[in-house]
Amino acid sequence: MSRILAVLYKEFLQMKRDKLTIGLIFMLPLVQLLLFGYAIQTEVKHIPTVVFDQSLSPESREITRAFTASGYFDVVAATGNYQQVTQLIDRGTVKVGIIFPPDYAKQVRSGDTAAIQVLVDATDSMVSNSAIATANSIGLLKSQQVLAEKVGQFKAPYDIRVRPWYNPDGITAYYMVPAILGIIVTMTMVMMTSMGIVRERERGTLEQLMVTPIKSYELMIGKIIPYIALGYLQITVALLVGAIVFDVPIRGSLLELYLLTLFFITASLGIGVLISNIAKNQMQAMQMSFFILLPSILLSGFMFPREAMPVFIKALSNIIPLTFYLTIIRGIVLKGIGFAYLVPQVTALLVFTVILMGISIMRFKKKIA
Repeated sequence: MSRILAVLYKEFLQMKRDKLTIGLIFMLPLVQLLLFGYAIQTEVKHIPTVVFDQSLSPESREITRAFTASGYFDVVAATGNYQQVTQLIDRGTVKVGIIFPPDYAKQVRSGDTAAIQVLVDATDSMVSNSAIATANSIGLLKSQQVLAEKVGQFKAPYDIRVRPWYNPDGITAYYMVPAILGIIVTMTMVMMTSMGIVRERERGTLEQLMVTPIKSYELMIGKIIPYIALGYLQITVALLVGAIVFDVPIRGSLLELYLLTLFFITASLGIGVLISNIAKNQMQAMQMSFFILLPSILLSGFMFPREAMPVFIKALSNIIPLTFYLTIIRGIVLKGIGFAYLVPQVTALLVFTVILMGISIMRFKKKIA
């Protein structure tokens, strides 16, 4: 234990001297949370819209008000011909064009089906999907309202009542902020650990430790414990920012969250230590770290649902520790569930830790020998 404490003291002393690293430790979770939390929004509102109203009637104005009142469409222009609508969409000035035919009011009053053309710029699928779904919903609701007024006591043939749980308002920050926390820990643990150990090898300080009477696992433990402490420090900062800035509710036990996060931190550290054993210099360590980070962002379910992925890609995501940690943190923070529901994810992270740390220690022994 005394040898491990000596290595711990050396690591903390080295971190204290590295002012830039200490600054990044505090600023990284803050900046990343603010950037991702505000920038990533799946509910697309205030879509710029142009209206070409050839009817110029109370009926067409009523539908236009329904579009703007939804909050999803902002009418920024009104044109007098079809060509101007297409030009505005081509330029990217607007994303949606609403076109009323000249006989729109006449069709509504006579009880015929009144056609409204909605042009959507589908180059951005997220914006277009939101616009199309909302436009269809508005059309359906207005149709039901007209039918109810004409028939008198109109009853729909089906009554489907949807009750969303855990995030009923569909607030993106509630879903994304916990995931961003996992990305921050992955980035810090993998990159800082791998580059830190490689930097010591380049400076010659790692060889000095190798010739001291210390075992390889003691050296490994002494070097990773400070990073575990830094990981918890970042998690605390991220949770505070999420709760204060984005009002993210924490429904589960913080104690369980901190305890289960340990398995994710050690798994991420295992990747970092393994990279440090393979990389010859800091540039290689950084490149390998990005090679790990990019799949973690794309395949773990951080931004894109795993349910929509092909079977092979979904299976490939199971070798990424972040995939399992996202289920843990979202489950505890948003659902309020505990360890009993998260045994498979914790087991997977424990397996990652044992395998990665075992391989790293064995490779480290060969280098000492």
